Amino acid sequence: MKSSAFTSSHLVAEHNLETAVMARKRCSSFYSITGLCLITFIFAMIGFHWLAPSWAGSALARNLPAELQSHEVVTMLIDSPHSEPRDSNCTFHNFTCLEVYHCGYDDKTVISLYIYPIQKYYDEQGVDITPPMSREFEEVLRVISRSPYYSKDPETACMLIPSVDLLNQNLIKPHQVSRILAGLKWWNKGKNHLLFNMLPGAAPSYVNYLDVNTSKAMVASGGFSSTTYRRTFDITIPVYNPLLEGVDLPIKSHLETRKWLLLSSQFGLNPVYKSAIKAAAASDNSVLVLDRCSGTPLNYSIRCDQQGNEYPYPAILQEATFCLVVRGNRLGQPTLMDTMMAGCIPVVVADGYLMPFHEVLDWTRAAVHLNEEHLSNVLDVLKNFSLERIHDMRRQVHFFWQSYFKSLTDITLATLQIVNDRVFPFNARTYDQWNELLNPNAIKNPLFLPLRAPKNLGFTAVILTYDRVDSLFQVVRQVGKVPSLAKIIVVWNNQEILPPPMSQWPNTGKPIKVIITKYNRLSNRFYPYDEIETECILALDDDIVMLTPDEMEFGYEVWREHPDRLVGYPSRLHLWQNDTQSYSYESEWMNAISMVLTGAAFHHKYFSYMYTYGMPGNLKQWVDEHINCEDIAMNFLVTNVTGKAPLKVVPRKKFKCPECVKEMLSADISHMVERSECINFFVQLYGAMPLRPIEFRADPVLFKDKIPGILKKYMDLGTL
Repeated sequence: MKSSAFTSSHLVAEHNLETAVMARKRCSSFYSITGLCLITFIFAMIGFHWLAPSWAGSALARNLPAELQSHEVVTMLIDSPHSEPRDSNCTFHNFTCLEVYHCGYDDKTVISLYIYPIQKYYDEQGVDITPPMSREFEEVLRVISRSPYYSKDPETACMLIPSVDLLNQNLIKPHQVSRILAGLKWWNKGKNHLLFNMLPGAAPSYVNYLDVNTSKAMVASGGFSSTTYRRTFDITIPVYNPLLEGVDLPIKSHLETRKWLLLSSQFGLNPVYKSAIKAAAASDNSVLVLDRCSGTPLNYSIRCDQQGNEYPYPAILQEATFCLVVRGNRLGQPTLMDTMMAGCIPVVVADGYLMPFHEVLDWTRAAVHLNEEHLSNVLDVLKNFSLERIHDMRRQVHFFWQSYFKSLTDITLATLQIVNDRVFPFNARTYDQWNELLNPNAIKNPLFLPLRAPKNLGFTAVILTYDRVDSLFQVVRQVGKVPSLAKIIVVWNNQEILPPPMSQWPNTGKPIKVIITKYNRLSNRFYPYDEIETECILALDDDIVMLTPDEMEFGYEVWREHPDRLVGYPSRLHLWQNDTQSYSYESEWMNAISMVLTGAAFHHKYFSYMYTYGMPGNLKQWVDEHINCEDIAMNFLVTNVTGKAPLKVVPRKKFKCPECVKEMLSADISHMVERSECINFFVQLYGAMPLRPIEFRADPVLFKDKIPGILKKYMDLGTL
């Protein structure tokens, strides 16, 4: 460590630190028994130390572009409008919040960011109401201004960033900020605006989002919960710890043996949590519990155990395998940064907390998540981790720290990269690029598909229809409820009747595109339409009204783990018949399957291109002429290319439209004969039988366990 005392940090204003220390001394005189002093002191320390402005009497020496230092003075009149409250319904696909076409003024695949010039704001009485600028926010602006995303033209910029410091909720006045934001020239209800915040909420409520009227602005914040985070829109970022600046810990191997299994080092924990942690320490001498040292001035670089023994901090974290990161007043904790810097595996105990950059980082590889009610069982959980798993997690923690967390520069650039990936998904970084350490010997997919597909992009539902509008709308409503759905594309195959006007379509909150085809061909469902912007496609028939949102979401999760396979619901099997010396198509319920029907199946967009442009012989033409067997053709194609059988998900076997008057074609004997003929004709074209039988079905974990439904992630699954 370069320094053992953090009080000289340029991020801490001297007189504010003195105020905090004096508050601690006065408090210790009157409340030494009750512990109220400690809580008050911790609140003061967080308020003043983390992300505090420089109020030392001189202006910040801004190292920013000249165009940002306008020195303009703005007077906010008494009747100045306020920005509208936060729109909780914003998503990336909701064009009323984000106008993506602003990002397409050139052919580049890099977003452009405009920063508003720094201005001084005064109220009608001449009082300065400008939120003080912290050095951290100044650094954020500096990083953006030097990045390839920076633009000087607000008219063509993809995103606009107000030069108003909102990092620390404690240091802003919401009603004043609301007026300032509404007065920005291009505010437009916050559309295409990006706000940075690390400490959301203030006493006494500590809401876990920026408690300001942000309207439709995108927010990058350090304290989102699963209930306040606007999926695909907001960005979760870490709570940066400025007190780590100047700390230089020695590099330690991830293979070394650590002295402590578990370490707790946080100040001011809830008494219930502290009691559970102390109980764990009392039952196992591999647990170390540290707190601030009593009877000494504040020194962030020192921690003491219950016997008063001092330990250097954060160096002591390097001696532990696991380090607790427990929720405080806010969900996001700077302790996470300390832990990752030391290469200690975080044990996050904060219900609902969304980890930083969770949209792209796979935290199951780098952290342990524990429900708050199970904190007393933490040792039972941690002792089940194998040494190999611990080594892998340490290595992943170090990779995340070095790549995305070690400085404000890394945090800012990672945030902008996520926005860029959303706007230009086909140029986005892959799961492996975000999460994998470079390994030249790693297994690569021969199809150039990822071993595990990214989750953030979601899937596109492609629904083939002719004229069954009522059942089509039911399908649209059902698939519209699936969380991972990105877009709905309806392939209208009836050239004689126009589709209903968009005003009559169900409102799903997701984009719906109707494509009217020139010819009535089943192969239209597999055409690689430009409107399909995701890797994953869910092919659906307009009569598959029985699939539930849970079944479709689970199917997508299975496909993400197997992006080079067909993953579907209705399954079929091919059998060799000795008497006819040919193959037959079987729809009976058997344990083995070799096909999944594309009336309800996930597949990679790559196979749409292959189906359209790479089918052998005249197979595609034969399918279009016979108006049948396009699903069998897709199964032949995928299995022939990959050598892998399709996967069936969830137990449901009945897929009959309950409202259709006529029986489904699969019940017709002549239809079964035609399907068998398809298989044998395809075998002739391929010169072999590529289909592979498999006895496998994917069901959710705890699917049949008799436990409360609230504990199950996928509850609404169809019966056999």
